[in-house]
Amino acid sequence: MLGLLPPLNDKNLPWLDVIHPIIVHFVIAMALISVVFDLIGVITGRRNLFEVSFWNLLVATMAIFVAIIFGQIEAGLANPYGTARDILSLHSTIGWSLAGVLGLLTGWRFVVRQKDPNRLPVGYLAVDGLLAVLVVVQVYLGDKLVWVYGLHTVPVVEAARRGVLS
Repeated sequence: MLGLLPPLNDKNLPWLDVIHPIIVHFVIAMALISVVFDLIGVITGRRNLFEVSFWNLLVATMAIFVAIIFGQIEAGLANPYGTARDILSLHSTIGWSLAGVLGLLTGWRFVVRQKDPNRLPVGYLAVDGLLAVLVVVQVYLGDKLVWVYGLHTVPVVEAARRGVLS
């Protein structure tokens, strides 16, 4: 199977640069803005924000699966070392959980929207808050993998290839 991939570059990837962070930034922005628009819509009574929130949530739900696909491929090529292994494992687990939460919220939101597009249940807003917390934790873990452990950076890849990291 690996023979089907092109040779790995200096970042240990078969393509020019990491793709997962590019896609996941769309998910982060759309998921968080969805929560923010829900809160502003509830507080101010501007119900048109619920429509914007719904469409952001829908696109975030679709995009997270693309982000997960690239994330899993790039994680498999990352050669994590030390504590980075545990952080990467937790990051992957929370990523799949986020996909589930986004899918659940989108389905719930679709049903709520059909019944009364001008109202959001309190339970929905609570899960909305959970979504925001999970996204913030994911951002922290992803940043730590790149900025602290340097996964897919040239110096770390070179050190791993030389056997310096374990």
